[in-house]
Amino acid sequence: MANNASWKKIFDNYKINEHNFDKSSFKLSAQQIKIACQDFKKTAQKEVRILCKQDSRNNRPQVFIEKGLFLLPVKNGFYNIVKGEGYVDIPDIITEPEKYNSKLDFKLDTSEIGNSEMQHLDFAYASSLIRTFLNDDSLVLTIRGRKYTPKFSFYVGNNLVEVESVQTEVDAGYEGKDKVVLVEAKNSKTNNTIIRQLFYPYKQWKQFTEKDVYLIFFEKRDRMYYLWQYGFKNENDYNSIELIKSKRYSIESPND
Repeated sequence: MANNASWKKIFDNYKINEHNFDKSSFKLSAQQIKIACQDFKKTAQKEVRILCKQDSRNNRPQVFIEKGLFLLPVKNGFYNIVKGEGYVDIPDIITEPEKYNSKLDFKLDTSEIGNSEMQHLDFAYASSLIRTFLNDDSLVLTIRGRKYTPKFSFYVGNNLVEVESVQTEVDAGYEGKDKVVLVEAKNSKTNNTIIRQLFYPYKQWKQFTEKDVYLIFFEKRDRMYYLWQYGFKNENDYNSIELIKSKRYSIESPND
């Protein structure tokens, strides 16, 4: 990938290869990345946002793969390079899809225009599929878009990671009588994803509500709607993520 050379330069400039990752993570700033990569010509080789977007295992540069590392934002403009498992597998759902009758008594013509993650998630919610999957008719849409985290800390293995004011984004969040539900949505098959996309919003909202916080990974493939519910056994352990249940549905709308 285009950023292999960039990250090799970053590692060489700051002697990151000499760092003992078993003892601690390596702290790196956006300014350091810019300085190390300033002589590259292509935007993808020097733009911090692009270099630090490593949302799946194969999005990592080669040096990260070889050393078993992953990247976590810890503050605006600051990152930790951490040793450990940064990603969670999204297992395929091979059970027979459940036919689900939309709770709407009319067809949503507008839901068929386009192919965005947001519109598929909105259609699943409007059809009451999200409520049905979680067995909670009280859920209403209350969260959407980008927010900044409060201060929190957690462990990856034995390494303490401290986070403050990192921008997070959930595709949708719902609140019911006794729970808050946060959803990460995709519109194509995902084999694995960085745990941070679920963990940071989870840690964030655990501070803002005393209700239970539920996590959903959502995908739309062809005419099928896939849902996985995840949780954390220990809210201070990044790697305590567990799959609680999963199911796929085909939604039957009126006049289909």
